[in-house]
Amino acid sequence: MEVKEAIHKRRSIRRYRGDKISLKLIYNLLKEANLAPSAGNLQARDFIIVDDNDLKYKLAEAAYNQNFITEAPIIIVVCANFNRIKPYGRRGFELYCLQDSAAAIDHILLLAIDQGLGTCWIGAFNENMVSQILGLPEYIRPIALIPIGHPAEKPEPPPRIPIEQLIHHNHW
Repeated sequence: MEVKEAIHKRRSIRRYRGDKISLKLIYNLLKEANLAPSAGNLQARDFIIVDDNDLKYKLAEAAYNQNFITEAPIIIVVCANFNRIKPYGRRGFELYCLQDSAAAIDHILLLAIDQGLGTCWIGAFNENMVSQILGLPEYIRPIALIPIGHPAEKPEPPPRIPIEQLIHHNHW
């Protein structure tokens, strides 16, 4: 599939069929997602694959009861790794590791489309709860929860702001 096609097909999926997904497929997807750019090529991001139902329900609670995520066979938790970004100091902690994670997240979303899978980028969650649930060390910050599975819905494209209102040339 062409990248442009994947971009146009991507939707936030909130209903999933119960079909299982092989861990090999997820590992390969994450291997490719990690090819995303990163500050100094430090790859200051980590991925946690969650397929345990009890953990999925706890993550849904931590995500302010977004219970639809429990329908997905797998939730990928993308985390920023502060230890790996240390060479960049404060700017690395506050920005670069978030950018690194976001680039990988977008790759995950697009690669999933190529596999016939649906995803939803969940950024609304209680970070402390997610950290406790997953036993994250203090140098790891959860950035996104990504339920992934075979879609049980085909949402319409959401409305977009006209691009002319978003593009500025040379100055504001």
